[in-house]
Amino acid sequence: MADGMARQLWERYEPVHDLVYFAPEVRRATDALGMRGFWMGYFALRAAPLGSVPPSVVTSCFYVFHADRVARALPDAWTYATPAEVLAARQDALDAAMDGLFGADTVRSAEFAETADLAWEAAAAADTTGRVLAAANQALECPGRPTARLWQALTTLREHRGDSHVAVLVSQGLGPVEAMVLKAAAGESDGALLRETRRWEQSDWEAATTRLRERGLLAADGSLDAAGMAVRAEVEALTDAAAEGPWTALGTERTARLAELLNPLARAVEGSGLLPPGNPVGLTRVAR
Repeated sequence: MADGMARQLWERYEPVHDLVYFAPEVRRATDALGMRGFWMGYFALRAAPLGSVPPSVVTSCFYVFHADRVARALPDAWTYATPAEVLAARQDALDAAMDGLFGADTVRSAEFAETADLAWEAAAAADTTGRVLAAANQALECPGRPTARLWQALTTLREHRGDSHVAVLVSQGLGPVEAMVLKAAAGESDGALLRETRRWEQSDWEAATTRLRERGLLAADGSLDAAGMAVRAEVEALTDAAAEGPWTALGTERTARLAELLNPLARAVEGSGLLPPGNPVGLTRVAR
């Protein structure tokens, strides 16, 4: 685990975090709050730690979504439930989702509590300077339930990595659509799924593709050329480096222990059928 700790842990905690988007318990919770449809629930759940900020702030933080997609959900979502109510509902929903997926014996075990505590320690050590979503999640109180504590810790770590990734994209001059085109060209995600779910027009996608070709990053057929592969690799390497801090603080042995503990949880999520095909976050390795 001495090399690439940030990436190895991300590949294990991302599937567990993703339960908040796809577990049926979560959708039932947002429906009960009055949220209208998946996307209103998505934006409310993920943006709730920020408070009732304008849609423009959420668009900036989330980076790859068209402003119209965000504005269809926010601030209307806050007329149905306050951010505090959403935060409470997501804790309860994730508790139920983990209990159902992992089993009562697992989530009440000493090993599960150890997993939650190690993850919480790593998340608390994360430097959130310049990382707004990570800072908002890190500032939340530590939940008493191991399920909620684990999920919240992994979410802080996930947003810490995501904020770092956005900073790298900006430094490389890769806007929201260019970033998605490169991800699709690298074979990490389905391009049509990214474009449609993030609510960009085909013309936006084509314009971004043209800009990347003009920069010499895409071949004529839309695949990554040598320069594009180099830029993509640099973006990922810089993201990994920026996300390494929590694992350095936790230490190699304890980070390896957390990875070991997360493995069966990640496998359970990946084998559940809950995560949609097309892999919008770009995970390429199944937890072993």
